Amino acid sequence: MITAALLILAAYLLGSVSSAIIVCRVMDLPDPRTQGSNNPGATNVLRIGGKKAAAITLLGDSLKGLIPLLVGHALGLGTPALAAVGLGAFLGHLFPVFFGFRGGKGVATALGVQFGLYWPVGLAVAAIWLFVAKVLKISSLSALISMALAPFILWVLWDDPWLIAMQILISLILFWRHKSNIQNMLSGAEDRIGAEEKGSD
Repeated sequence: MITAALLILAAYLLGSVSSAIIVCRVMDLPDPRTQGSNNPGATNVLRIGGKKAAAITLLGDSLKGLIPLLVGHALGLGTPALAAVGLGAFLGHLFPVFFGFRGGKGVATALGVQFGLYWPVGLAVAAIWLFVAKVLKISSLSALISMALAPFILWVLWDDPWLIAMQILISLILFWRHKSNIQNMLSGAEDRIGAEEKGSD
């Protein structure tokens, strides 16, 4: 129990390390919380800093979800603890203690959690994201569709109630965090991939 509790705390603290803010500081770019969509996520970094900065941000955010789950597997934690570790990393990204609890929307970190939990789950979710992005060319919609399907993918590939509950909670929070994107899509104002997107992660 102590080991699990420490890893949950470590996952939250790692999640609280904002890749977007650090990348922008190192690369002498504007603070992503004050530019573009004001969201410290990879898409906003792409908007204000270009592809290289966005790619580094995306990788960093994904690793925040991936690493704690890999450690959890290595320690032989059960699924309740793994679910808590994944949720801890995700919530750390959304509410980072090091940056005033003002974080991103969590798509990349959630995907990292899925890959760390069981790589076929992450691969399936990523494939859906890429397919929807290719067809519809809306980043936020791709994220929402792939994460809406993630609990079903997990149910098929690893039918565990703790993990499914974790993914349902993550998916619901992601929809809440994307409420402005949903409003933009309903009004036809959400830009397509390749144009400047409004507030996606």
